[in-house]
Amino acid sequence: MSKIVTIYGGSGFVGRQVARQMAKLGWRVRVAVRRPSEALFVRTYGAVGQVEPVPCNIRDETSVRAAMYDADAVVNCVGILVNEGANRFAPVHVEGAGRVARLAADAGITNFVHISALGADAESDSNYLATKAEGERAVLEHMPDAVILRPSFMFGPEGGLYERLASSIGFGPVMPIAGAGTKLQPVYVQDVVSVVEKALLGQVAPGIYELGGPDVVTLREAATETLAATYRRKAVVGVPFWLAGIGAGALDIASMLTGGLLTNRVLTRDQLRTLRRDNVVSADATGFDELGIEPTSAESVIGDYLWRFRPSGQYADMTASAKNLRVR
Repeated sequence: MSKIVTIYGGSGFVGRQVARQMAKLGWRVRVAVRRPSEALFVRTYGAVGQVEPVPCNIRDETSVRAAMYDADAVVNCVGILVNEGANRFAPVHVEGAGRVARLAADAGITNFVHISALGADAESDSNYLATKAEGERAVLEHMPDAVILRPSFMFGPEGGLYERLASSIGFGPVMPIAGAGTKLQPVYVQDVVSVVEKALLGQVAPGIYELGGPDVVTLREAATETLAATYRRKAVVGVPFWLAGIGAGALDIASMLTGGLLTNRVLTRDQLRTLRRDNVVSADATGFDELGIEPTSAESVIGDYLWRFRPSGQYADMTASAKNLRVR
């Protein structure tokens, strides 16, 4: 009989890729999400009935338990970048992660993978990074043999770093970037999925793994790569943190005054605090090398999916080539 994996947050950027990969391997996949009707696309990842979205709110114990019923493995991909309504950093990253781990332990599930974040630090002034670290601790309290992954800024089709940069290019001759000098180690989402796959197949020892791509770049350099891949010419201008803080603060206040009706998804003060710190793999960390995986460079991938941000979209290369034709 096929094994069953429950993926919490399985319709998100990472979760959907994990669901697709495990379905290819013949596993039955439960995609635990708050709104199953909005995740029906995951059914196409496998045979009829192989991949199913199921209702679950990570803040609700009953639904979390029901989603993992009879499962052989659990992957927790749930994470948020901004506070929105009842979904806030502590309830989701800490209490939610601990709840999933505790109920998995109660159910006798020993194969557990938790997606955290590179830079997770309980002492960080970033609520995002601090709660990610506290979430790891909550997971290990109940599942000491869990595999915890700390990826740097991820990229790939359907989301991630470069797609977000591409969507923010806008108009005008400049591209303003807050934290332009911050160093990152962008990691391809499929490489992270490869680690999850190995872990679910029992090929990864318990522990914490820091996952970064082959290149360390500044955010300015990542923006320049994005511009090149989208065939756009702009000057990347670094915005000082103090100035970016004014704009982020105004957006946060607007979100607060509207009761979250206008959620700040542009840039928050907490995200600025995160960007003040380089996001690279520690020198003594365990990562891709120990797992036998060669990470993929952004340069070799982003051109394959950022075409939709080009001036002529999918026809950009064809248009450029047509200009070289001679008219007789």
